[in-house]
Amino acid sequence: MRSARTAAYLFGGVAALGAAAYLVVYLYRWQWQRTLLCGVLLLVIEVLLLGFAMLDRLGRLERRARETDRRYDEILALLRAGERERAAGRGSPERAESRFSWLEEERTHVFVPVLMAAGAVLSGLAWVVERLARATTRPLGRRRLAGRLVPLSAPTGGAHGGVAPELTEHPPIGPPRWRAPTAAGVALVLCVGLYAVLAELTETRPPERGTETATSVLFTVTAKNIPDTRADLAAHQTWERCRDATSIPLSQAGMAALDTRLYAATVHPSLSDHDRHRLIGCLQDAGLDRVQLTVLGTGAISPDDKD
Repeated sequence: MRSARTAAYLFGGVAALGAAAYLVVYLYRWQWQRTLLCGVLLLVIEVLLLGFAMLDRLGRLERRARETDRRYDEILALLRAGERERAAGRGSPERAESRFSWLEEERTHVFVPVLMAAGAVLSGLAWVVERLARATTRPLGRRRLAGRLVPLSAPTGGAHGGVAPELTEHPPIGPPRWRAPTAAGVALVLCVGLYAVLAELTETRPPERGTETATSVLFTVTAKNIPDTRADLAAHQTWERCRDATSIPLSQAGMAALDTRLYAATVHPSLSDHDRHRLIGCLQDAGLDRVQLTVLGTGAISPDDKD
C-alpha cells in the first residue's frame, strides 16, 4: 500500500513537472492552443494529487478511528468480564469466606497483624532517632552540600547579569538559523527571475516592420488519412487564421502551392524578428484535427534579389 502511494505521488509529480515545462516552452513559442492544453493538464494533475492526499489523510483517520473502536471494545469487554467475576464472587460463600481467611479463629494466620505491629514500632523508633539527631548534630552537612553546589548557582545580577566564569559559551544546538531565510530568499529570487524571463519572452512588442522588402515563409502540411484537397483547405484556413497573429496584421500576404502539400507565402513589407517568431508559432500550433503544419524556413527578400 505504501509503495503504491509512493508510486502514485512520484508519477503525479513527474507528470506535473513535464506539463509545467512544456507550458513554458509553448509560451515561448507563441503556440497558445498547446499552452492551454498543457495548462489544463497541469490543473488536472494538481487536482488528482490533491485528491490522493485527501484520500490518504481520510484513510489514516479511518484506520485510527477503527483502532480506537477496537481498543474501546477490548477495554469494555475486560470491564464486563471483571464485573461478572465480581458478581460471581459475591454469590459464592466459599470465596467470600476465604477472602479474609487469616481472621478465622481456628487458624493461626497472624503474619499480617504481627507485621503491621512491627512496622508501627519501627516507625516510632525511627522518629525518636531522627529527633535526637536533629537536636545533637551541627549543620555541617548542609554547608558541605552548599559548597558543592556553588558552581551551579545563578550568575550575579540575575539571568541577564552575565555568564558564570566556570561555564563556557556554546552555540545553541540545532540547525543553523540562516538556512530557512536563505532558502526562502533563493526561492523568491528564482520565482522573480522566472517571471521576468517569461514576461520578456512573451511580451507583445510595439508594432514595427522589418528593414527588408518582404518576408517569405516555406511550410509543409502533414495530414493523416485525409485527401490532398482537405489538406490544401486546412493549409489555407490555418494561413488565414495566422495572418492576424502578429502585432501588425498581414494585409498584403499571399500563399501559393509549390508542390503536393508544400506551400510558400510572401508578406509585404517584411516582418520583424518578433512578428516572425509569432507567425511561426501560430502556423505550427495544434489547431485542426489530423493536420499539422511544419515551417521549413523563413527568409527576407531584398530589392537586390533578382528572383
